Amino acid sequence: MIQRLSDMNLPRFPLLSEKEMMDLLHKAQNGDIEARERLINCNLKLIFNLIQRFAHRGYELEDLFQIGTIGLIKAIDKFDFSYGVKFSTYAVPMIIGEIRRFLRDDHPIKVPRSYKELVYKINRSREKLSIELKRDPTVNEIASDLGIDSEDVIIALEAVQSPASIHDTLYQDDSDPIYVLDQLPLDKESNPGWFEKIALKEVLDKLPERERHVLLLRFFEDKTQSEIAKTMNLSQVQISRIERAALHRLRQILSDDSEGG
Repeated sequence: MIQRLSDMNLPRFPLLSEKEMMDLLHKAQNGDIEARERLINCNLKLIFNLIQRFAHRGYELEDLFQIGTIGLIKAIDKFDFSYGVKFSTYAVPMIIGEIRRFLRDDHPIKVPRSYKELVYKINRSREKLSIELKRDPTVNEIASDLGIDSEDVIIALEAVQSPASIHDTLYQDDSDPIYVLDQLPLDKESNPGWFEKIALKEVLDKLPERERHVLLLRFFEDKTQSEIAKTMNLSQVQISRIERAALHRLRQILSDDSEGG
C-alpha cells in the first residue's frame, strides 16, 4: 500500500500561503492555465491525505487519487470568494464528494487500467481546452492535444460508460416517465406476450378507439412510441400516457371478466 506521496512518483511542490492561494484562484478563474496548474500541483498533498480514509475500499489509491484530482479541479473552478473561507475548507468536501460519488457509481464491468488512465488524460485535456477555446472541445481537438487518434478517445470514453438499464428514465415531465424499455420494439418470436393468450378482438373492442389504435400499433406492428407519435401527430409523452391508460383499462376489463366468470 502507498504510504507516502513520493511513492506515487509525483513531483513535490511547496505549500502556498493563503494570499498566494487566493491570487492564483483569481487568475485561474480568469483563464490563466499556468495558475490553475500550479494550484493543482501545490494541493496534491491535500488529495493524498484525503484518499487515505478510503484505503480499504478495494481500490488502488492511484485511481482514487485521480478521482480526487477531479474534485480539486472542480473546487478551483467553483470556489466562491464571497464565502470568506480558506480554499482548503472549500476543497475538502468537494474532493471527498467526488471520491464517494465514484465509489457509489463505479462500473459493474471492470475497465482496464490503461483506459482509466487515458480517460483521466482526456478529462484533463477537455478541461484545459474548454478554457482556451471558451467552448467544449471536439473529439478531434482532444485527440490532437494528446497526440493520439480520435478513435482511441472514443473507445476509451465508451469503455468507461455504465451499461444502460432498460428501466432507466429517458424523459419525465410532471407525469409518467418514459423508460428505455418503452423504446424497444417487441420481438414476436421470442416474446409473444400475454396478448396472444386472450380473446384479443373481444377485449380490444371494449377500449376507446384511440387507445385501441395505440395498442395495435405498439404490440402488433412492433412500433416504438416515437414512431406511433409521428403516425398519430402526437407527442411521445402523450402516446406513453395513452398506452399506460389502455393497459390499465385492459387489466381492469380482464379482472372484471375473470371475477364474473
